[in-house]
Amino acid sequence: MDKKKQLIEQIKVVLNHLEVNYSNEINDGILQLIYKRYEKALEILENNNDIKNINIVGGVRAYLDSYSDYENPLLGELNKSEKLYQVLLKM
Repeated sequence: MDKKKQLIEQIKVVLNHLEVNYSNEINDGILQLIYKRYEKALEILENNNDIKNINIVGGVRAYLDSYSDYENPLLGELNKSEKLYQVLLKM
């Protein structure tokens, strides 16, 4: 699977995780910001727009600054997304 498809699937994982586990919390605050950025990233990737307009890097840091929950599985998913995006940018 190419990196773009991997990133699309990983973004869907993050969005699903947020929708299932934080449905009440994605309407405001930092989780809303992360959610909106990931929705926009998915839109950009699916519409073959310029990937430089994706703004997901920093989501892990933003979450930790707000919640300090280092054991949250969401962090691992956010981190995977950020790493895949950075690899895709270098291609």
